[in-house]
Amino acid sequence: MSKVSEFPYAMSAEVEHQCVVKKGCDHGPAPLPEEGKWIAAKEISDISAYTHGVGWCAPQQGACKLSLNVKNGIIEEALVETIGCSDMTHSAAMAAEILPGKTILEALNTDLVCDAINTAMRELFLQIVYGRSQSAFSEGGLVIGAGLEDLGKGARSMVGTMYGTRAKGVRYLEMTEGYCTRMALDADDQVIGYEFVSLGKMTDFIKKGLEPNEAYQKAMGHYGRFDEAVKYIDPRKE
Repeated sequence: MSKVSEFPYAMSAEVEHQCVVKKGCDHGPAPLPEEGKWIAAKEISDISAYTHGVGWCAPQQGACKLSLNVKNGIIEEALVETIGCSDMTHSAAMAAEILPGKTILEALNTDLVCDAINTAMRELFLQIVYGRSQSAFSEGGLVIGAGLEDLGKGARSMVGTMYGTRAKGVRYLEMTEGYCTRMALDADDQVIGYEFVSLGKMTDFIKKGLEPNEAYQKAMGHYGRFDEAVKYIDPRKE
């Protein structure tokens, strides 16, 4: 029986005495769409992409959206957004500091303390190594700073907070535009619009020297048929 004496690993007696059958087909990995190119990824350094992962903790009391910009296997940019758990924000602060500079394999095996952030890293890893990324067909990928562009003006996460009961109906508390200050109702007490204040813009105005009340008014806006309302309510008080 033929032996493979140059094989570098120990073998059981059964395998040791088997004859060699040569490999025929070997077509390599399926190419991944990466930053406008098709890449046959064999090493971590072959991975380049900007993408996101969403994770949750074991009791599902909080969630994390993790966005990474990876170039040649190295994390160059990290955006960590959390909701629902106060402890998670502190874990996110650590994650945003420690993730840049790591390979995506190192990051996958780094304890990011919070279950939700660790799960987001796992989900992101799966997407990025299978070529399901936001930048798959963007030639050259996205520049470093794409995470801040995701946040938009004011550099605040887009958060929606809505509350409703069968007895009293819906309350809009926070929209993408900002903190909801009033809801607009028609003659049938149905919602036809809302008023909001952009906390990011308001803070920026105050930093530039505007008085707080003036900044508050300047950062305010409304959506829908707000001006046609029969009644306005404070969603937190009424």
